[in-house]
Amino acid sequence: MEKILECVPNFSTSNQKTVALILKSIEKIPNIKILDSTYDPDHNRSVITFLGEPTQVIKAAYKATKTAAKLIDLNKHKGIHPRIGATDVIPLIPLKNISTKEAIKYSFELGEKIAKELKIPVYFYEKSATTPKRKNLANVRNLGYENLKKEIRTNPERFPDIGKKSLTKAGAVAIGVRDILVAFNVNLKTSDLEIAKKIASHIREKNGGFKNVKALGLFLKKRNLAQVSMNFTNYKKTSLAKVFAAIKKEAKKYHTEILESELIGLLPKAALKNTSAKKLKIRDFSAKKILPFDL
Repeated sequence: MEKILECVPNFSTSNQKTVALILKSIEKIPNIKILDSTYDPDHNRSVITFLGEPTQVIKAAYKATKTAAKLIDLNKHKGIHPRIGATDVIPLIPLKNISTKEAIKYSFELGEKIAKELKIPVYFYEKSATTPKRKNLANVRNLGYENLKKEIRTNPERFPDIGKKSLTKAGAVAIGVRDILVAFNVNLKTSDLEIAKKIASHIREKNGGFKNVKALGLFLKKRNLAQVSMNFTNYKKTSLAKVFAAIKKEAKKYHTEILESELIGLLPKAALKNTSAKKLKIRDFSAKKILPFDL
């Protein structure tokens, strides 16, 4: 029975030439299927989705990390999205005929190879976390590259799980096995960042909002728009439609409304149950944005 592992690495760049070279390094690995590539200049971030047999996926993730380390200099990187590395995070999602336990073994194998051969410090998060505090990616990444560069040397709470206690221009990387996550952003018809921040605070689980929802209020300088940027860690328990409606209601309180939304990466077909891309105002949506599995 064929085993299929999905990988959704996030890179700290929106440079199309750099992304093209990272994609090329992934494509060189046999039997890897690239499903999607998304980049955003304000976030200065790119997300690539690919899948395949687990050993091949690990090879492709390593090659992509190696390429990103050569091409991306975090000392020169500017962007509104939190980040600690050129390859910032490498999520691994077991899709078919592979257990979580087996996927975790692959995440450790990848981490060890990156730390040893690329000299990049590695943190394990979510189901791969070695300590409860690091289960939540936000706790790993909350300092950002600049502050982690200082703390990683002397603060035991910031020591990596594997690798040296110092950062180069490639930074560190967080690797973890997780369930399917839906990255969904809502752009408002306002440039007022405070409104986006208040709405994000209202809807996120951390502040008593919707369970399985992480949210930030961000400002998109190139578009002069405020954005509510979200991650749905369990779309089956908290639907996109429900949160979208709540944002619409909150926006009205601040005398604004939803302009559009955007999907980063892919989503399962079931995530659109009882709604549609049109109702959610998802920009540039097509059937290619739906995962090729009924999950």
